Amino acid sequence: MIVERSAYRLELDRDGRRAVLSSPAGDHWLTLNLLAAFDTLEGLDETLAFTSTTAGDTVTVERESTRWGRAGMSLACGEAALEVRAWVEGTGRLADVHLLGGRLAPAAGATGFFPSGRSLTTLFSPNPGDPARLVRSAAEVAVIGVSGDGQLGRGHWFFTPAPLQLALTDDLQDRWLGLGIEAPVAELTFVQAVYRPGDRAFHLVLEHEGHTVVEGRYDAPALVLSPGLASPYEGIAKQRRDLAARGAAPPVRERDAPAWWSRPMFCGWGAQCHLASLGLGPAPALATQENYDRFLGALDEHGLVPATVVIDDKWQSTYGANEPDAAKWPDLKRWIAGRHERGQHVLLWWKAWDPEGLPDELCIRRPDGGPVAFDPTNPRARALLTAVMHELCGADGLDADGLKIDFTARTPSGSLLRTQGRGWGIALLHQLLEVVYAGVKESKPDALVITQTPHPSFADVTDMVRLNDMLRLDDPGPVPAAAVVPQMRYRAAVAHAALPDVLVDTDDWCAPDRETWRAYLEAKHELGVQSLYYATHLDLTGEALGEDDYAALRRAWGAA
Repeated sequence: MIVERSAYRLELDRDGRRAVLSSPAGDHWLTLNLLAAFDTLEGLDETLAFTSTTAGDTVTVERESTRWGRAGMSLACGEAALEVRAWVEGTGRLADVHLLGGRLAPAAGATGFFPSGRSLTTLFSPNPGDPARLVRSAAEVAVIGVSGDGQLGRGHWFFTPAPLQLALTDDLQDRWLGLGIEAPVAELTFVQAVYRPGDRAFHLVLEHEGHTVVEGRYDAPALVLSPGLASPYEGIAKQRRDLAARGAAPPVRERDAPAWWSRPMFCGWGAQCHLASLGLGPAPALATQENYDRFLGALDEHGLVPATVVIDDKWQSTYGANEPDAAKWPDLKRWIAGRHERGQHVLLWWKAWDPEGLPDELCIRRPDGGPVAFDPTNPRARALLTAVMHELCGADGLDADGLKIDFTARTPSGSLLRTQGRGWGIALLHQLLEVVYAGVKESKPDALVITQTPHPSFADVTDMVRLNDMLRLDDPGPVPAAAVVPQMRYRAAVAHAALPDVLVDTDDWCAPDRETWRAYLEAKHELGVQSLYYATHLDLTGEALGEDDYAALRRAWGAA
């Protein structure tokens, strides 16, 4: 079987389990392995035998599996893209699902795991990792998901989740081949998708961790291969359209956003960190009314009045219950009302998942009963969270104007953890944000919700996407200062491609030095909403802001 299109050429091998994908001129791109493996907690999935058939421009492979009653996949060749659909029938708790690769133990011949082959050498991931690099070798791992932190090997937490859309190219980097995972968000029950490379090879792994229970037929998300892309961002924008056409993401629409959402904002985290650098205590302990009055007073002295003030970590007594800490904020409601009288708006920093202050029975728990995270599958927990949102943003509560949501990368991970209901991974995070977003909007329809979730299917739970921290401060070695502006441009391009109908929060922390901070300030107007994290000094170097810096801020804010 040979399929020729304007953007690609596909030739099925005689063995029926591999297909060569090449350019229209015949330049090799990928050799696709048409096996898969749906491993379970009960055991690994191995293929003992397979049959391959063709009908029109579709290849179907059915395989004899050691774990499933039936298993197979199809490869459909469209005009502009190819779609791979793998499936199984039977019962089991999914662990890792391997796509474009699988184990083979035939009656005769080679045995083991067989990935797909590749000649393409460069990989683009929309999930930021090392801030010093925008692309990587196709021989390196890439992860897109909802779990990560600053520790070594886990630094893929800036976007949780990023679009599930990778791209490969050759050394010329003139055309790209997109690799997209597409399904309704409720079916994204894996914690992360992993591009797993090999020696001139690769395959994809979806890590379900035993929380997806199969009873009957299960179809993995569609894997869409899109050749001939002018850039990886074109692939991300195409995926948004594809998902909307599948009913798996909201269509792009013009939003009736209040004007104040787009005006300059001040977040106190960088200023808190500067005070911490002076030995005044941990940064979260410095989120006080006294300090925020001082921060805003310093800005006011220089003619800078932010339209929005974000009170950052930790204004509350507990992360779970989110009651104001009276020792830090004697009357937070009155303070917010005072800002309203000045024509300003106030957002509260909200930490996702943290169970501090919550009853254990409302949490995702370990086998010993210890709480790990808030459980959005628990109806009682959802009701409590809705009540918290009403208290934070309702007129009868604190009357805040929205939330800056952080720590979505703390989405629970682990096969032994237990929820009350169904849902895991990316889908579980969306469940959490659904409750938060609905509760905030019920309390105040024009409230602003900021997340770090530029996946197209999260367009319905966010108003603004934050580009997140400039640096990974826990990385060993020198701070890559020169990489900040290109890195933030790349992140903004990802967000705009996936969510063109959502605003972008440009962020501002942590600036490696004053020169880099100024360079990024000059670029922010091209990327999104002006965001300032400092009032008098940078935190990492201790450099003071001078009158020329304040003048640059006044110009930038005036233009905004």
